Amino acid sequence: MTRFEISPTDDTHVVLGKLTSPYGVKGWLKVYSYTSPMESILEYPEWWIRQGESLRRISIVQGRRQGKGIVVQLKGVDDRSAAEALAQTDILMPKEALPELADDEYYWHELEGMTVFTQAGERLGQVSYLFETGANDVMVVRGDADSIDTRERLLPFLPDDVIIEIRPEEGRMVVNWDSEF
Repeated sequence: MTRFEISPTDDTHVVLGKLTSPYGVKGWLKVYSYTSPMESILEYPEWWIRQGESLRRISIVQGRRQGKGIVVQLKGVDDRSAAEALAQTDILMPKEALPELADDEYYWHELEGMTVFTQAGERLGQVSYLFETGANDVMVVRGDADSIDTRERLLPFLPDDVIIEIRPEEGRMVVNWDSEF
């Protein structure tokens, strides 16, 4: 199973990243990418950007890796003032525009909200979010009123070791995990 980091936003779009701040004086912007690898965000020739409740489509003129981050030039954004107006806006993509994944691959937004059970049938809670650690990804599972307790657990996302079964159609995941941990 492979994981792809993309944050959910609603039923039709996912957040790919954020335009953070201007870069230089010619309208370029710094990008914080939620995709993995981070450069994958540049594979989409158009993005949807969200400012408040408004969504609009914008084309990428060019983009590149710059130091430890990414910078982009967007169509119609030709100076620093125009770039400043877009700072701190989310970059979105319609879910149907995301690449099709193999049967054993999942986007993170597909895992978030799933109910997690042990192999013994104990309900541990729901996947709140996932994050990278370098060695492996980690799922944050938060207990709720229907769980065995209300603890928050950090489970390594290790397919075939910890993650035994994922049933997206049921919103359910089975893990090889001792409920005492």
